[in-house]
Amino acid sequence: MTGEIIGTYAIAFLLLIGSFFVAVGVIGLLKFNDPMIRLHAPTKVGTMGIGALLLASMIHSFVLSEGSFHETLIMGFLFLTAPISAHFIAKVNIHLRSCDTPPSPPGDGEWATLNVSDDDTLSEQPDPR
Repeated sequence: MTGEIIGTYAIAFLLLIGSFFVAVGVIGLLKFNDPMIRLHAPTKVGTMGIGALLLASMIHSFVLSEGSFHETLIMGFLFLTAPISAHFIAKVNIHLRSCDTPPSPPGDGEWATLNVSDDDTLSEQPDPR
């Protein structure tokens, strides 16, 4: 078998895996009702699917001996921004109280910024002088 045939099989395999992950992400996005549960579908499964599709595109460009690293930049951007945006969406849902509040951690009365102590609110006020 030549390298071109092996590359074609690798591309076909990655396209199938990527399209499966993207389809599962779309189904999860449509099926789940709660925004916090719905958040997992596009961020985890969808990212893996898009990553596999971009890897297939990258292998295809190298099999044709044209080589392209643009997909690497897109993958890096996607893998860095998806968890950050998921974290921000989760924090907004928690602060708007549109979902169940997470349980308090043991031994600590404050969780993130949901429960601010009186000392913290007093220290944020401007000095009257």
